[in-house]
Amino acid sequence: MKNFIFICLCFVLAIFALPIALTRSFKIANGEVPEGKNDTIENKYDYQKYKTIKLLHTKTGEIEEIALDTYIKGVVAAEMPASYNEEALKAQAVVARTYTIYTIMHNNNKHENADLCDSSNCCQAWISKEDRMAKWDEDKREEYLKKIENAVDSTNGKIITYNGEVIDAFFHSNSGGTTETPVNVWGGTNYPYLQSVQTAGEDAYNQYSSQVTISKADFINKIKEKHPDFTIDFNDENCIKITEYTESSRVKTIKVGNINMSGVEMRTLIGLKSAKFEITMDENNITFKVTGYGHGVGMSQTGADSMANQGSTYEDIIHHFYTNVEIVDYKD
Repeated sequence: MKNFIFICLCFVLAIFALPIALTRSFKIANGEVPEGKNDTIENKYDYQKYKTIKLLHTKTGEIEEIALDTYIKGVVAAEMPASYNEEALKAQAVVARTYTIYTIMHNNNKHENADLCDSSNCCQAWISKEDRMAKWDEDKREEYLKKIENAVDSTNGKIITYNGEVIDAFFHSNSGGTTETPVNVWGGTNYPYLQSVQTAGEDAYNQYSSQVTISKADFINKIKEKHPDFTIDFNDENCIKITEYTESSRVKTIKVGNINMSGVEMRTLIGLKSAKFEITMDENNITFKVTGYGHGVGMSQTGADSMANQGSTYEDIIHHFYTNVEIVDYKD
């Protein structure tokens, strides 16, 4: 009798379980993710559609369909000097691939029929193989081409995730020694994986230190373009005063005459390379001494190169600049 009851129970369970199993198999076969499954990285089907991308060439308006890693090679060549250590180039390849996939997932038809454009002011810089070969010195062309191709090919499929989600992998040229948090640049809320971190060795890249001198008259005109009611008394020794710094020593807030603004806004209005600056004045001019290049969020490219030259791998570099992340292969 017990055996009969057991057999009946097994039969009933099989009746209910079979449709669920068949439905699950059908969903997986068609690229859908079963309920309860992490649908970001653990399941490869989500990312197979990124084998190719549609790239908008901003100068011509042409949209080109291009293999993902062919595109990434063009990004690495455009965004990072090919003279950099190959581990830094590998880190850039993984970061660029991650940024690409994140952007496609969240672009909301920003470029209509294209996934991304080739402008660094909007998406990522990109350069064709022919153009990158032309810009390199002839005796370096083959070496640089091989370095970039190996950096991308050897990290094929690698992307960066946080809690199973693809990260928004910001990067910049030079942090001036410490990276910045997003909230101090764009407002909103911080990303947990984009924390302020220190990077040794960046002061060796002195081409990223700069100085901008502007006449007081031009300074007033630039501020008035954004703030028409701006006034300033240069006889007041506190007419320009930095009132607060960020954790990374960038200018957070600054009082200029009757206007309070952020360091980022001042950087934009004057055309500075970074919001990490000092100000001096003489009788006729205002001088900004600037450290670093870029918004400062995420991976510093010179920081990556410095770390690589000290023996760090591309994985070490990524884990340094992006907090508590994982490097995964979306094809697994």
